[in-house]
Amino acid sequence: MRQRQFLDVVDESVAHQRFNDACSHLEPRRETIPLKAALGRVLATDVRASVDVTAFDRSNVDGFAVRAEDTFGAEELEPISLGVSDVSLAAGQAPPDGFEVETGVAVPVATGGVVPRGADAVLMVEHTEPSAGGIRVVRPAVPGGNITFAGSDIGRGETVMRRGTRLTSRETGVLAAVGSQSIEVIVRPRVAVISTGDEIVEPGDPLEVGQVYDSNQRILLDAVAELGCEPVACGIVPDDEVLLEQTIARLLETDREADVVLLSGGTSKGEGDLNATVVDRLGMKLPGSAGVVVHGVALKPGKPILLAVVAATPVVVLPGFPTSAIFTFHEFVAPLLRRLSGISAPDRDVVKATIPLRVTSASGRTEYNLVDLVEGPSGLVAYPLGAGSGSVTAFGRADGFIRIPSAVEYVEEGAIVDVHLLHSEVRPADLAAVGSHCVGFDYLLGLLADRGFRVKMVPVGSTGGLTAVGRGEADVAGIHLMDEETGRYNEPFLERGVRLLRGYRRRQGIVFRGSDSELAGLQGEALAQKLRDGSIRMVNRNPGSGTRVLIDNLLQGHRPGGYLHQARTHHAVAAAVEQNRADWGVTLDTVAEAAGLEFRFLQDEQFDFAVPEARWDRPAVVALRELLEDEAIAEDLRTLGFIR
Repeated sequence: MRQRQFLDVVDESVAHQRFNDACSHLEPRRETIPLKAALGRVLATDVRASVDVTAFDRSNVDGFAVRAEDTFGAEELEPISLGVSDVSLAAGQAPPDGFEVETGVAVPVATGGVVPRGADAVLMVEHTEPSAGGIRVVRPAVPGGNITFAGSDIGRGETVMRRGTRLTSRETGVLAAVGSQSIEVIVRPRVAVISTGDEIVEPGDPLEVGQVYDSNQRILLDAVAELGCEPVACGIVPDDEVLLEQTIARLLETDREADVVLLSGGTSKGEGDLNATVVDRLGMKLPGSAGVVVHGVALKPGKPILLAVVAATPVVVLPGFPTSAIFTFHEFVAPLLRRLSGISAPDRDVVKATIPLRVTSASGRTEYNLVDLVEGPSGLVAYPLGAGSGSVTAFGRADGFIRIPSAVEYVEEGAIVDVHLLHSEVRPADLAAVGSHCVGFDYLLGLLADRGFRVKMVPVGSTGGLTAVGRGEADVAGIHLMDEETGRYNEPFLERGVRLLRGYRRRQGIVFRGSDSELAGLQGEALAQKLRDGSIRMVNRNPGSGTRVLIDNLLQGHRPGGYLHQARTHHAVAAAVEQNRADWGVTLDTVAEAAGLEFRFLQDEQFDFAVPEARWDRPAVVALRELLEDEAIAEDLRTLGFIR
């Protein structure tokens, strides 16, 4: 796949100066336009995801899908040679039926493209060199590297928004991502918003492998409205150069059709990216154009943003990934819109907080990291969400962000940082749950919210939850850890001063597609032997999880194909099997049923709650304990597939 480089990556201060100079001719005007109906409304019911997001294993970079083990040991002085497949996967393109990455072969894949079966990592183009027979790898890949796994962002059935929430652009963006459909002042500038790409689908439409719901358009339209401007929805334009140019030209040449034009997607390297080319050409053709003034800013996320003025109208191409799009919108577009709409910039509150773990940063780029805030024994603690630029839920649940300057390589564990709040004040939770996530726990937290408690869930896994409890940063941690020697769950892992609140059992088992004739008739030891013989591909779980211990006991030292493919959630396991990227895995019966997979029971997994003794009698913890003792609640949990 041919790659295109950024035109001119500049420092953010230079980018601001260039864009401000190019837009200096614009002045506020007056007009009257109504708000969208959803903005400012309050949800009456919880919203649960009906799909897995991301719906497929997605490449985070332009490069090559590979088996990571094929690259182990690669160095610049001793590169490893790989062949290159004839199949090349652009964004929105599904792999051919039956296609699988073979040993020693690399498959070209674009940013946002589908990672094919057999691959467990994506090599960046920058870490390869072309050769006569294929490519030479100069830096090894790690399993899972540069991949966002299916179901790892939002799991089917997971609660993504709770009743009682007032909708802002962050929340409506989350709703769009899971497929939900739904004044005389200083004139509100008309801002046209266009989504581009063959892989983008309207919320509510059928979703094919390789496609994503258009969350960017929803979140950008409502962000524009929040800033006192009128959003103009222009729909989705596919990767068609002629159609894209006609669409933008119409907005620029028609009187007052748009005062500002926003596009999302199509700014990074990749053969399918047309936006920069079209905007640059229009800038040279139409009078009153400064043209492209910036294409590439030293930011993370948001490096590939394009800033232009065409026919005296600002035209901004935002990155396609949701978090990148909204950060760069607020950094570069929002100040202009505030000026044009007569709205003064709000004073963003900044609070001090402790970082509980080391955060690495991209050298040479200013980096923004979203964080969740919880109360610790010595003040606020900022948990990095650990979400990439493609995460659609991160911005919706974050309390704020930290800014890491380009010269800083990492923020050390325990450092005091400035957190820029995304809302007007710190909102301390009555119950801070830091640990493993579960749909059953979601149900209990919803009941606590009904009782008037403010609840917060920070999903960091069982081990991370126990660490947070030990440091006094959490009221409760969901845990499901199995002691390998005794087979006992959770209690062996509790430190002094921490009590165990018994939760419920979850049924774990082997899952596979019902159409798989090799597995359909097997049970017990015969099934286990088949899984160990290496003839069919597995999807594994991350080390340290109770499920991983169960899998390793099942395999008895064998390492079938896919062993290094480590999904981090039960939903990601089901998605890999359902989409034929793996033939079997181990997950929960409730997840298997939602995915339409066959299930063979292995053993019950105990999901419990670790609670610091000092917080055992806090009102919200007492309320949680009461819920777990309520027979009616126990029956509801059984209906959901969890045994109290």
